Amino acid sequence: MSNRRNFLAQVAATGSVLLGSGSLYAQSEANESAWARIHRTKVLRIGAVAGAAPYYHKDIVSGEWQGFMIDFAKSLAASLGVKLEITETSWGNSVLDLQSNKIDIFFGLNPTPARALVVDFSDPLFNNAFVLVARKGFQPKTWAELNDPSVKIAVDMGSSHDQLVTRLCPKAQISRLEKSADATLAVQMGRADAQVLVTVLALTAISKNPSIGQVVVPTPVESTTTTLGFRKETDKAWIEYVNKWIAKTRADGKIKPVVLANLQSLSGVKPEQVPAGLPF
Repeated sequence: MSNRRNFLAQVAATGSVLLGSGSLYAQSEANESAWARIHRTKVLRIGAVAGAAPYYHKDIVSGEWQGFMIDFAKSLAASLGVKLEITETSWGNSVLDLQSNKIDIFFGLNPTPARALVVDFSDPLFNNAFVLVARKGFQPKTWAELNDPSVKIAVDMGSSHDQLVTRLCPKAQISRLEKSADATLAVQMGRADAQVLVTVLALTAISKNPSIGQVVVPTPVESTTTTLGFRKETDKAWIEYVNKWIAKTRADGKIKPVVLANLQSLSGVKPEQVPAGLPF
């Protein structure tokens, strides 16, 4: 009887050790840095937004992802020698996906002060100039001309476009609408003189519906940075690697061709339709 009790005690102790080891492994995996996880699993996890061409586009038949952010992600994964894993998300949920460790990186996250409190950012991948989708006959040359009580400007509420016109055109009549498409419709219906958008989105909007008007580039050129978002963590090796990859990609002149190729294939915008002198 004594031997049996000793045997059961040993089994129980062994089980406790194994359970404890599993708990410690799960804890260490949860605390693992993105850099360490990518090297351990040989997988790079990104988020992608359906219906956001030419940034992201998911073919509804094949399920294949396209877009210049997908091309950049493939290039980054190739430089690491790892597989690319794509998880569908939204612009709004991308920050939550980074925080919850669902993805390792998100391409195309603007570094706003509010976001910088909860996620980290890379160096700029490229600059995206602010332009106007203007009704026909409305062609202001400067931002100063837009700062007038007679001018009606439509923007999507809370966006970088909204922040720009709030800063540069406080005297204008600013319509802050829920979605970018609503602001485009306001111009098309004659309820606004112009919508402020970044170049890539403005060219896409006009390509889809030329009857809206035309793209106007007010001076001086104002632009925003297109960056990559990361989960906040102590180990900065992942961000440092991505910044080096960005620097090399820019130095090799590989940013603009990728953006222009996707603008043409996904949005129907030819390279010659892109206004000259805009930063990419």
